[in-house]
Amino acid sequence: MIELNMTFFAQIINFVILVVLLRAVAYKPVVNMLKAREDRIKESLDKADADAAEADKLLADYKKKLAAANVKAEDIIRNAEKRASEEREAARAETKREIEQMKKAAEAEIQRDRERAVAQLRGEVVALSMAAAGKIISKNIDKAENEQLITEFVDKLDKDKIGDLPC
Repeated sequence: MIELNMTFFAQIINFVILVVLLRAVAYKPVVNMLKAREDRIKESLDKADADAAEADKLLADYKKKLAAANVKAEDIIRNAEKRASEEREAARAETKREIEQMKKAAEAEIQRDRERAVAQLRGEVVALSMAAAGKIISKNIDKAENEQLITEFVDKLDKDKIGDLPC
């Protein structure tokens, strides 16, 4: 059994004093230190959460700006394509107009050349007719001689090709 003597009571008193001293000296500072550490960790976590929220906000802003830039780039591309198409159509229309003018000028020149050729041909036909008539009149002979004279004249024209035109 346990003997209750003064040593026992002294040990109990020493233990209680030690507990009180340890509580005052060691336990409260350790608890305070742990509480301060807990507060710092909590502040760090709160700051990390705030930073994460700020990063999410910045990311959302950057995504919005990127989307707006993409829309603007698409608008610029669309406008450039539209402008290029309009310029291409304008150039095509100008080329068609120039071709039509060249065609009309060529047709007018062809018409003038045709009219000149017809006028020249008429002049030559008249000259030939006059020459043939002159020969026929200068030699007033019978019908057979007239036909022979005309045939010789036409053969001579074929050989000479008067005016670079075949008869």
